[in-house]
Amino acid sequence: MIYLENVVKRFGSFTAVNNISLQVPKGEFFGFLGPNGAGKTTTIKMMTGLFAPTSGMITIGGYNVVRQPNRAKSIIGYIPDHPYLYDKLTGREFMAFVGGLFNLNGDSVKERSQRIIEHFEIGDWVDRLTEEYSQGMRQRISIAAALLHDPKVIIIDEPLIGLDPGSAKTVKDTLKSLTKQGVTVFMSTHSLHIVEELCDRISIIKDGKIIFNDTLDKLDTFRERTDGKFESVFIELTK
Repeated sequence: MIYLENVVKRFGSFTAVNNISLQVPKGEFFGFLGPNGAGKTTTIKMMTGLFAPTSGMITIGGYNVVRQPNRAKSIIGYIPDHPYLYDKLTGREFMAFVGGLFNLNGDSVKERSQRIIEHFEIGDWVDRLTEEYSQGMRQRISIAAALLHDPKVIIIDEPLIGLDPGSAKTVKDTLKSLTKQGVTVFMSTHSLHIVEELCDRISIIKDGKIIFNDTLDKLDTFRERTDGKFESVFIELTK
């Protein structure tokens, strides 16, 4: 479903992403980890069409993100780490705006919006201007809007920022449920306990290069060198 082949991204003389290759099949919950500045967000921005790779190829659902950007974006639900909302729109208006971007008709937007509003329990806030929202509420509306068009691929950067425990559980349960329905989730996060709880497979990037790409149980060799905790293994690999 997600395929990166020999992807490089340079900014002038600086190489942010250095010849990485990844494959994420349909229905997998994939964790993309790394320290600050490792190349995670740059990779995600290339996958979502916000940056063009310097070289290499990225396809989402078989669509080349450079040559077929509209087709690739049509099947992606993207949730950035800092959601951008239009402050003079209500949450409901923002969701209608997003639905229009994906060519959903008015009745479909209303029906889907209402279903998602109820699921994420945002009815008390959805008709207020988003400029009044807390960080957690902005995140919930951003996630709700990203799911509006029933994407086949969800790309999410730090999914639980600002969320209270109840909302965080709803988001985790929703994402895991979607993978069971065949949706592919590509998640970047610094919350290692979330990775252990949710991910089928992980990749660790450091200095723009992939240094690990496998299931968590394949880290057992590295666990023997530390206290066995995933956090300690991650620090050991990326220091």
